[in-house]
Amino acid sequence: MTRKPKCQTHEEVMFYDTDAGGVVHNIAYLRFVEKARTLLGSKLGLSLKEMSQSGLYAVVTRTEIDYIKPAVLGDRLTIEGRLEDVGRVRFSCAFEIYRDSDKAKMVTSRQELAMVQMPEGRPARLPVHFKKYRAS
Repeated sequence: MTRKPKCQTHEEVMFYDTDAGGVVHNIAYLRFVEKARTLLGSKLGLSLKEMSQSGLYAVVTRTEIDYIKPAVLGDRLTIEGRLEDVGRVRFSCAFEIYRDSDKAKMVTSRQELAMVQMPEGRPARLPVHFKKYRAS
C-alpha cells in the first residue's frame, strides 16, 4: 500500500467567520474543511481543473464534525487533512483544525465521498490509481 496523501492549510479568523457571540460560526469550519479537501483532492489527482475537464467529480455524501473548542476573531488556525480510507466506490478523508497559538485542537471532521459522472449525475467507480491507497 502506498502512503496516503496529507495536506495542510492555514486560516485567520475574520469578522465574516464569526457569529453574534463572537466565535467562529459552525459553517465557517466547513468552509475551512472544504479548502483542505480541495487541496487534498489535487494530491489525489482530482484537481478542480481535472474534474471539470473529465466531468468526473468527487461528491461529499456524508460529513461528521465535532466542535471541541471555539475559535474567535483573530485566531490563526491550521487545518490538516488526510486520506483516511479507500473502498471500491467510496473514500473518506479526515480533518483536524488547531489553533496556532497554543496548538489546541478545535475541530475534528470526517467526510465520505463518492465519484459522480456529470452531467448525467450517475455514480462512477473510483479512479484506477486509487487502488494503491486501499488496504490489502
